[in-house]
Amino acid sequence: MKLSTRIALWAAAVVPVLVVLAGLLLLPLVGRDLRHQQDARLRDRAAAVLPGVRALVAADTRGRPKVEQNQQRKVVDAALDSGVRVTAEDGTVLLSVGPQPADDSAFPTAPGGPATVHDRGAAWRVLTARVSGTGANGGSGTLWVSEPGGLAGDQTAAVRRRVLLVAGVSAPVSALIGFALAERATAPLRRLSRRAAELDPAAPPTPGADPSAGGGTGGAPFAAVRSGTAEVDELASALALLLSRYDEQALRTAQALETARSFSSAASHELRTPLMSLRTNLDVLAAHQDLPSAERAEIVAELRDDHTRLLDLLTALGTLARGDLVEVDSFGPVDLADLADTAAAEARRRHPDADITVELPPELRVFGWDTGLRIMLVNLLVNAAVHGRGGPLRTDPARVTLRLAPAGPVALLTVDDAGPGVPPADRDAVFHRFHRRRDSPGSGLGLTLVAQQAALHRGTVRITEPPADTGCRVEVRLPLPDADAPTLRLPARRDWITGEQP
Repeated sequence: MKLSTRIALWAAAVVPVLVVLAGLLLLPLVGRDLRHQQDARLRDRAAAVLPGVRALVAADTRGRPKVEQNQQRKVVDAALDSGVRVTAEDGTVLLSVGPQPADDSAFPTAPGGPATVHDRGAAWRVLTARVSGTGANGGSGTLWVSEPGGLAGDQTAAVRRRVLLVAGVSAPVSALIGFALAERATAPLRRLSRRAAELDPAAPPTPGADPSAGGGTGGAPFAAVRSGTAEVDELASALALLLSRYDEQALRTAQALETARSFSSAASHELRTPLMSLRTNLDVLAAHQDLPSAERAEIVAELRDDHTRLLDLLTALGTLARGDLVEVDSFGPVDLADLADTAAAEARRRHPDADITVELPPELRVFGWDTGLRIMLVNLLVNAAVHGRGGPLRTDPARVTLRLAPAGPVALLTVDDAGPGVPPADRDAVFHRFHRRRDSPGSGLGLTLVAQQAALHRGTVRITEPPADTGCRVEVRLPLPDADAPTLRLPARRDWITGEQP
């Protein structure tokens, strides 16, 4: 059932009940007012006939029939439509005209204000007054002024009938008015429902779209449009937020699935060569049990190298996939100088023959992902230690210098080595996946991880001219925290493991 129909039915049921309840409260007040009006009219009639009644009582006491008849006419004229009854002191009825109880015993004996009496099933409103005749020997008597008591009841019954009539008429009228008002009030809800119905839940979210801008399922965006109704606007805002969160999670799920597929594809492709080499060496060892010790040792060394390469490749691929899936809540204030010092110590442990020096400030904080920045620093230093050997034959120990300092709005990180350097034509390609020199022992993902982390932190990385004639310099710029800057947002495109970053 439509909401407007429900409101119309409720209005049709409630409004008549309210009218009846109002009538029940109103009827006693109306009855009381009618009785007060009747009592006031009785007092006015009593005041109007009182002079004639006094003269009538005096004429009866003094035995003057003509005067008595004359006063009777005056009393009748003043009584109008009210009933008047006058008795002498001995109970003789001097005058009885107009509507009044037929039974003499129904009249009150004691004087007083208007009172209700009953005679033969009829109610009468009667005012009783003691009257003294005019003059010294005027005598005394009793005056009754009466009116039918049912007049107020008849008028109250008429009001009751009108209340019931209004209640009956109000049912359909209130239903129509309620339906019209409800249709107008629910129009924003219907528009919101139509907009929500137009969304296509089967369509994938638009790649690169900002879900926080008011998304929707599929390609149709859903933005909260003000309707002027507070409740509808709150519902639209909540729906837009819900859909944006749904789109965001759907996008992240799709990205995670694509990352998993790419991880599997890349691993199967890159692991094929070392696995085949492992299989060949194992077959040689199995087929030739009597190999000389030197040849056996050489094959075992190759097996260890292949095993190390497999582990490094799987670790690098896993780290790359982890960077593609990191969330904003993993970011926070990080002391980059402390991370650089820790990364240098780890690089010295892994390459004890390399000469690694650092030039760091006491503290330099950035807003970033602690694990990702550590991955970036370690790979920079390991890459320099592996490829930074000097001398004509590149046999001298590697000399690596890591420097960190603020440079305006960014933190400038440089890593210098004394190796053969990188030709200008290849300085962009070295950041691509699996790009490595023929004699490189690495997986070809070290600098890719560096570029990924720089992009995640809204920074840049590039290879520049070294300060000396030979060698290589890698320069990373990361933005420093700015209180006036907007909240950190991760890049919309993160596909370092699924494809090449532009």
